[in-house]
Amino acid sequence: MSISDWPEHERPRERLLAHGPERLSDAELLAIFLRTGMKGISAVEMARSLLADFGSLSRLLSSTLAEFEARPGLGAAKYAQLMATKELARRALSEQLKLNDALSSPQAVRDYLRLAIGQRDIEVFVVIFLTAQNHVTAVEEVFRGTLTEACVH
Repeated sequence: MSISDWPEHERPRERLLAHGPERLSDAELLAIFLRTGMKGISAVEMARSLLADFGSLSRLLSSTLAEFEARPGLGAAKYAQLMATKELARRALSEQLKLNDALSSPQAVRDYLRLAIGQRDIEVFVVIFLTAQNHVTAVEEVFRGTLTEACVH
């Protein structure tokens, strides 16, 4: 059954607009992103299947184009949209950290670096430039390595 055939109060987009995104499941949010399903499969069912196939939202967002395209109904255009959305979210969070938070503890540095470089599939060595108040002014990638190591000279 198509989502448009569902009662309005059960449709993900309408629920998001009425109650906010935090009230929706990962599958419902992903269904809004997907916009359409396939013949006989709603976008919500397709989203649930994707999350089950990848095991988690994080793994889906870290998938390669080949892994993504291997699923019926998904292609390069949708993958590009997903990666663009992921990058926009990363940049927005990074911007908030730069503007608001001082890196006042090792945990704060860890969290910042997870955001800045955590999803890379290779090892990187970065330098974080801070003000006297420990606010980030810049992050520069100094060395790029392989899957398991980065040589620093």
